[in-house]
Amino acid sequence: MTHSLIRKRPSTKIKRSGSRITFDIFSYVFIACLALLCLLPFIMLVSGSFTSEQVIRFEGYSLLPKDITLEAYKIIFKTPQKVFNAYAITILITAAGTFFGLMFITMTAYVLGRQDFKYRNKFSFFYYFTTLFNGGMISTYIFYIQYLNLKDNLLALILPGMINVFYLLIMRSFVTSIPTALIESAKIDGAGEFRTFFQIVLPLLKSGLATIGLFLALGYWNDWYNAMLYINTEEKYPLQYMLYAMMQKQQALNSLASQANIKVENLPSNSLKLAMAVVATGPIILLYPFVQKYFVKGITIGSVKG
Repeated sequence: MTHSLIRKRPSTKIKRSGSRITFDIFSYVFIACLALLCLLPFIMLVSGSFTSEQVIRFEGYSLLPKDITLEAYKIIFKTPQKVFNAYAITILITAAGTFFGLMFITMTAYVLGRQDFKYRNKFSFFYYFTTLFNGGMISTYIFYIQYLNLKDNLLALILPGMINVFYLLIMRSFVTSIPTALIESAKIDGAGEFRTFFQIVLPLLKSGLATIGLFLALGYWNDWYNAMLYINTEEKYPLQYMLYAMMQKQQALNSLASQANIKVENLPSNSLKLAMAVVATGPIILLYPFVQKYFVKGITIGSVKG
C-alpha cells in the first residue's frame, strides 16, 4: 500500500542524440585546436628566450629550445635591483592609474547615463569630440611640462591614460542597463548622490569594472612612450621603458662590435628580445584568469548595449 503511494519522479536527464554528441565532440576538438594555435606563438617565445643566439641566427626559431642558455636572462638581471625597481614603479603606476581611472570613468559614465541629467547629450558630445580632434603631441607635451610641471614626475605616467573616451562609452552602456527604479527608490529612502553611487550603482557594475579595469591595467603596464617623453631619472623608469633602453644599448653594442670586425654570434640580440617579452608579459598574464569571468560577460554586455 505504501509503495503504491510513492510516485516515481520524472527523469530530468535528457538523452542526447548521436548527431548532438558528434557535434559536441567536433566543437571541443575544434576549440582545442584553436586554443593550441593561439598558444604556439607564446611557447615559441619562451623557447626562443632560452635558445642560444647562434642557433637562432643559423637555424631559426623552434617550439623546443636548442642549445639551452640563460645568457639573455643574465643580461636582463645583471643588475636585479634595477629590474625589481622597474617592476615596483610599473606596479605602482598600474595600480594607481587603474584605480583612479576606474573611479573617474565610472562616475562620469554614471552622470552621462542618468536620464534626469539635462545636459548629458552636450557633455557626451564634448567627450566624443576629443576622439576625432585633439591638440597633438607638441601641445600636450608643453601642457604637461610648462603648466603642470610634471617633468620627471610619475604623475606624467598616470594622468595621460586615466580617462579614455572609448572606455567611458562602454561604461555608460553598463550604467544605462541598471533599472532607473533602483536609483529612484534610493532617493526616496533619503540616500544622496554619492551614497546611491557607491552603495547601489557600483556593486552592480562588477562586470564593467573588471572589463575596463583590465583594459586600463594593460595600457599602463605596456606603456613606455610617456616614460620616454617625461622621465629622465633612471630610478623612475617603468619596466617597459627600462627594457626598451636596455635593448637600445644592446643594439648599439652589436653595431659597434660589427664595425670593429668583432664576432657577434654569441652576443644575444634576438633571444634578448624574446626574454624581454617574457619578463614583461609574465605578470600581466597571471592577472587575466582572475578577471576572465567578468571580462567575457562585460564584453558581451558592451557589444549588445553599445
